[in-house]
Amino acid sequence: MNTVKITTMKATMKLATLGAVALLIAAAPFGLLKAQTTYQSNATQTTIKGTSTLHDWDMTSTKGQTKATFKVEGDQVTGITALTFAVLAESLKSDRSGLDKNAYKALNTDKHKNIGFTLTSGTVTSTGKNTFQVKATGNLTIAGTAKQTTITANGQFNPADKSISIKGATTFNMTGYNVKPPTVMMGTIKTGDEITVDYSAKLAAQ
Repeated sequence: MNTVKITTMKATMKLATLGAVALLIAAAPFGLLKAQTTYQSNATQTTIKGTSTLHDWDMTSTKGQTKATFKVEGDQVTGITALTFAVLAESLKSDRSGLDKNAYKALNTDKHKNIGFTLTSGTVTSTGKNTFQVKATGNLTIAGTAKQTTITANGQFNPADKSISIKGATTFNMTGYNVKPPTVMMGTIKTGDEITVDYSAKLAAQ
């Protein structure tokens, strides 16, 4: 009788243990998926700033498309696993139509419609309550030329609507992407090779 009870108790404990392990295995992927959330912006603002022999210039678009996957723990962003960005090159506008036309020509927009970035690796560092800095390494493609580059941005998680705001800037030379700095007025006004790209977006959880 005692042997039967002991055997039954052992079997019950074994089943309970197996059940607990199964629940943990089942819950782990769910928790992981819940922690990683996809965010998107269809109105990322992108501004390209440069110099010329006459004056500084800038071109801006508010039609950038950004999609990112962040790891969020509570109200803090702790990681990034995916990021893509694309903006239609001809949506970039200045206050000078001549500059726009020559910039599109330099970017060869007839053949290469978009400027884009795709993440290959990234890190997130906390900078305070709900704030962070993201460092993203990936392929930046301009005028059909792709080069690996690292960009940084400051971000903030907004607890009220669970959105993420990001803002940053990066500087590089146009010729590094086989883009000849555009000229205006029959070449009498020449733009500088170095440009700075400012970007900002409010990303909503999907």
